[in-house]
Amino acid sequence: MTFNEAKARLQPALRRRLVRFAREEDGVFTILALFMIMMMVLVGGIQLDFMRHEMERSRLQAVADRAVLAAADLDQTLDPAAVVTDYFTKAGMSDYLSNVTVANGLNFRTVTVDASMEMPTQFLGRFGYPTLNVPAKSQAEERVANVEISLVLDISGSMAWNSRITELRDAASVFVDTVLTKESQDLISVSVVPYSEQVNAGPEIMKRIPMNKSHDFSHCVEFDEAEFSSAALDVSKPHEQAQHFQWNYDGRNNDRSSTVCPRASYERITPMSQNNVALKTQINSLVPRGGTSIYLGMKWAATMLDPSFRSINDGLVTAGLVDSKFSGRPKAYDDPETLKTIILMTDGENSISNRISPEYYNTPSKVVHWSKYNLNYYLYNSVSYNDWYKYS
Repeated sequence: MTFNEAKARLQPALRRRLVRFAREEDGVFTILALFMIMMMVLVGGIQLDFMRHEMERSRLQAVADRAVLAAADLDQTLDPAAVVTDYFTKAGMSDYLSNVTVANGLNFRTVTVDASMEMPTQFLGRFGYPTLNVPAKSQAEERVANVEISLVLDISGSMAWNSRITELRDAASVFVDTVLTKESQDLISVSVVPYSEQVNAGPEIMKRIPMNKSHDFSHCVEFDEAEFSSAALDVSKPHEQAQHFQWNYDGRNNDRSSTVCPRASYERITPMSQNNVALKTQINSLVPRGGTSIYLGMKWAATMLDPSFRSINDGLVTAGLVDSKFSGRPKAYDDPETLKTIILMTDGENSISNRISPEYYNTPSKVVHWSKYNLNYYLYNSVSYNDWYKYS
């Protein structure tokens, strides 16, 4: 058989085999199945990386949430940033803590935490992602709606030394501007309580307290010793009015400019105010005088935060002397929406304070007499030295 004859006989057979091979489908499913399995494994691995990412994010977020809640608590006495750090340390995540921001105000605390970690991947690394960033951010704030402040200011004679009264005026004015802002409108009330040897309650407060009133020269209240064991104002009994006289001078002349009870209007208690301008005007008018009775300043400061003062304050509201927004104050001690604060500014400690013996201050004429005479001046000029002890 020649070559051409063999070629002619083989070509049709070869053509038929090629056509049959092209049409053959056996084995195609096996290849597709292998491809699909590989894709499923790959997608499953990627999903596993994302599941691990979410799990780590949840753990990190949970620690951040617990930390800010504890740190933002207004009753928390520890440093807020230290509280957050402690939470992350005990959770074994201290390396993941990025930033802690604390914002404090008189009636609020806001704590913000940023944290992040780099999680190694098992499958995404094949696509150029060897790690995934796991972020967490949490913020908590505790805020009380109502704030009641008593600002107690020492205006005793020693405040005249070394620019103390100037520094007090500056500090008190800055404090007022700091707490009384547009954001705190109708939320924060400030009561100013100037004190020296006594505290000038003023005529409006005094007339709303049960009193054994003896004169109109000044407006100071005497408290029994037992009343200093409580912040409450005892309205079940009448209080004695402080004597109006001056003793703290050597008596060389009849000076009566610094009586036991302060008399100037700017020395009176200012109750429940949010008027920056009026408060700062009063503060900048204060001048040193008399002795030092911190205990009386603090007694009034505490009383003006005590619910027993509420009826008096509401009377002042009705009379238009206190902003109506502060009706119902002082709030109850257990009111969760109220914060009560006393700020005391002083340079020293209590000094002695004298009173005239009751037998020399028990009639209207004697009361008027002592409004005209300095005690020491009168004793020097009108009383035998051996009888001085009888008068005080």
